[in-house]
Amino acid sequence: MSARPTTPASPKSVKIKSPVPGTPMFGCEHVQLLFDRGQDVMNSCIAHYKMILRGIFDNTPIVPQTSTNNDGRPVTTLTSNYLCLQCPSTVTEDDRLKHGNKKSHRFYVDSRTGALYCQICDDLVWDPTLEELRVRKIGTGSFSGRKRKHDELFTDSGKEDPRYITTNTVTAPCRANGLRGIYNAGATCYQNVVLQSFLHNPLLRNFYLSDGHQSSDCKVMNCLSCAMDDMYQEFFALENTNGYTAASILSAFWISEKKAFENLVTTKEQDAHEFFQFLAEELHERNGDGKRPESGSEHSCNCIIHQTFYGKMQTTTTCQKCSGQTHAVQSFLDLSLGLENLTLKRKRDPKAALMLRDCLDEEYVKSDKCEYRCNSCQASQQARRQTSIKRLPNVLSIQLKRFEFKQGRNDRAAGKVDTPVQFPLQLNMLPYTNRARSRDSRENMELERSCTYDLLSVVVHVGELDTGHYTSYCRVGDQWFKFNDHKVQMASISEVLGAQAYLLFYIIRSLA
Repeated sequence: MSARPTTPASPKSVKIKSPVPGTPMFGCEHVQLLFDRGQDVMNSCIAHYKMILRGIFDNTPIVPQTSTNNDGRPVTTLTSNYLCLQCPSTVTEDDRLKHGNKKSHRFYVDSRTGALYCQICDDLVWDPTLEELRVRKIGTGSFSGRKRKHDELFTDSGKEDPRYITTNTVTAPCRANGLRGIYNAGATCYQNVVLQSFLHNPLLRNFYLSDGHQSSDCKVMNCLSCAMDDMYQEFFALENTNGYTAASILSAFWISEKKAFENLVTTKEQDAHEFFQFLAEELHERNGDGKRPESGSEHSCNCIIHQTFYGKMQTTTTCQKCSGQTHAVQSFLDLSLGLENLTLKRKRDPKAALMLRDCLDEEYVKSDKCEYRCNSCQASQQARRQTSIKRLPNVLSIQLKRFEFKQGRNDRAAGKVDTPVQFPLQLNMLPYTNRARSRDSRENMELERSCTYDLLSVVVHVGELDTGHYTSYCRVGDQWFKFNDHKVQMASISEVLGAQAYLLFYIIRSLA
């Protein structure tokens, strides 16, 4: 009679060694209660823990933290997810407590490090038995304690064995990408989305990482540009994907003396567009000529903010009687596009989708009537006014006016325009400039190439005006990521293009 075969997948019995004096036998009393349920329970947990460690350290993809949402769809994040030690579930930090209460499972494994987390302790715990397995796996690539001989590390050709390199190299795939979330410090999501758009703006990133702002020589107390410099260093110079607390930026912002933006310094939900204007203006004053750009005037400065965001707009007024023209040029930080009139038109034709180019046509192609004192006629005359862009910025910022204030009988009523606006990945701005189209097709192609933009960031507002929430999408290389305060997830292009955009940031394809 042959001996009874053993199942290869059956876990071997693991004995808990007597601890060294002063060393705990278990990670915590809750781990002890789990293991004291019996040898089968302990062996099952240890076998499952080994399987989890193999998944983490043997085949590490670029972003290994994948969990499943409530709809059953995979969600990939850059911060840690948690693999249940007692079942095959993988959950996010937010869903960890729900899973624990539903299944009475209280132990999880960090998806980046393999460390053990106890939900009852609400902390990572150091368990001698499990930690020994983790250290062996990291050190030797297996759970045995045998060290590899020197000649095993090389092939016959004298090159390193790639299997050894793979299992013994800790990669830092998120370094130099700035892929970190920002903690919400109390209704500060409107600031977080703007900060993320600045962080992933290559012009601003290169400026700060090349010591464009000399923080060591700056004498300004609570300088916002110094705080930005520190943030760029934290995001791009450290191997860290945990959430970031923008404390120095918040303090510099809150003590700002800019009366125009004093309404932002509250604990209520505020406008991301206003914060973008504030941040740009403050950084201009710290890095430029120190002068505030006057509204409706042409302002030139060589600071990084003007080089990045500022363009020039030209308004041409044509007298209807003598055809005489006057031109007025002013600088602009962003383009604000109205939605109300186009929304009314869309209601008359519900099948017609509202496109971004429709909003741009309304502002920068069509002309409107106005009263105008003509210098040639020496009298007030009917005129046509048309606005076009004289000089495009390197990064084009567009605001879709979703928040409207209407004067009622007693006070101003606020409302939100939820009309979907379709926007492209590539945007040709030539039709909205004052450059005349040439009959030469070759010259037209050169003009179009110089006016072509690629989508860089999208800021989204969801919910009601006063109680809503801001999220953003930013492109890093060819991959899109969604930033929801401290949470960071990979996003598809279709998800980005289907978002209800409030702010759009496009970067010129060929920098001058």
